Amino acid sequence: MTWLFILGFALSSSLDNLGVGITYGIRRIQINVSSNSLIAAVCFLFSYSGILFGKWISSVIPGILPVFLSVVMLLAIGLRIIWLSLPRKQQEEEKNLQEIKGLSSILKNPECADFDKSQHIGAVEAFVLGAALSANALTNGLSAGLLGYTPLAISLAAAIGSFITVWLGVKIGQKVADIQIGPFELGQFGALISGILLVLIAIRSFLY
Repeated sequence: MTWLFILGFALSSSLDNLGVGITYGIRRIQINVSSNSLIAAVCFLFSYSGILFGKWISSVIPGILPVFLSVVMLLAIGLRIIWLSLPRKQQEEEKNLQEIKGLSSILKNPECADFDKSQHIGAVEAFVLGAALSANALTNGLSAGLLGYTPLAISLAAAIGSFITVWLGVKIGQKVADIQIGPFELGQFGALISGILLVLIAIRSFLY
């Protein structure tokens, strides 16, 4: 069953990347292989660091408390991601975009990572985008460390998942318009599924 947890963590860390990739594809913003590789490398470092820190915490906290903390973190993060991915009225969305600062604004408005408006993500922009996209990888890694998982497999899976989902998202975005499925835009599904996966992992960890 360990490989299912690794796959689940990797997917939940990477599905935001799919939504961002779709957004870039729709807007014809290019991410080449080297920039995408840099984003994946940042994801690996964030995930690895989070797992090491989580394992250290689990070594100094006794009993089942590390598992409990991990479950609470995963539930909180997963539910927040689901809530943020739900459709909102346009005026509320514009207000939220104005209030969001820093790296988190890139996840809400991905094209702002293209600082020079060149329609191409360069090395510096890729590093900043990688840091923004790796927030989930860091917190998921911390939770995985609290559960006692080894860092290398999960971090590699998260990095590979990051590379594939960004590439796939851009390809999908180039092929489709701003498709709406009910109240959802196509790019919102990545974040929604990511949140649901985290909640399922939390429930599975608590029960077993």
